[in-house]
Amino acid sequence: MAGRFDNKVIIITGAGGDIGASTAQRFASEGARIVAADHDSDAVGRVVEALSGAGGNAIGETADVTKSEDMSRLVQTAMDTYGRVDAFINNAGIEGAVAPVEAYSEDEFDKVIAVNVRGVFLGMKHAIPALRKSGGGSIINLASVAGVSGSAGTPAYNASKHAVVGLTRSAAVQLGPENIRVNAVGPSPVTGRMFAALEAGFSPEDPGVIRESVTQRIPLHRYAETADVASLITYLCSDEAAFLNGGVYMVDGGMTAGL
Repeated sequence: MAGRFDNKVIIITGAGGDIGASTAQRFASEGARIVAADHDSDAVGRVVEALSGAGGNAIGETADVTKSEDMSRLVQTAMDTYGRVDAFINNAGIEGAVAPVEAYSEDEFDKVIAVNVRGVFLGMKHAIPALRKSGGGSIINLASVAGVSGSAGTPAYNASKHAVVGLTRSAAVQLGPENIRVNAVGPSPVTGRMFAALEAGFSPEDPGVIRESVTQRIPLHRYAETADVASLITYLCSDEAAFLNGGVYMVDGGMTAGL
């Protein structure tokens, strides 16, 4: 395996999920050394096994992104194993429940914010010193179309993704002079577990109705595939994107073009 990321070290949180696994595969196929992290040890083990079986260089770590000690350990593992960090992909996230604001559980709200906002903050906090030691690099934070628009029924998720955009822009202004670029990626609904759960939450009797309704709002008339998202993430970490910093880049088939 060889390519744009030969010998670059990439940390990916939520690597056991759909987007995380696809992103890890894409980076590895272009020569990167992968540190795959997830709270699900079995899922991250499967990802590392698949990458290694395809000739990639990867290690796995079980980590909870809401815990500072886990994020610190994750970055230190990368440094101890490979001696550097070149990119940190804050991909871990959860969708939360589907409910109106007045009925939304406070505990559920706190859980979504903890994973989707605190997790991104802690990822950046612990990655930045390692990126500095490497002479710069890239941070990618997973936002969403929900980070630039509103939707009924997912108040915690929308709030969390708006916060991710704010964290991204703040860090980009701070870190740009140090050659650390920070960008956000905003997918539309993506084929996979997360939006299947949301479809069922919005319409338990007929989830397909939700898919049909959403695809009609996307000019390309389909959900994103994980490979679509992985392509953008890897591009933003590449030398071709060397002047891109502080942006929120949509991979949404035009879903937000009319906002």
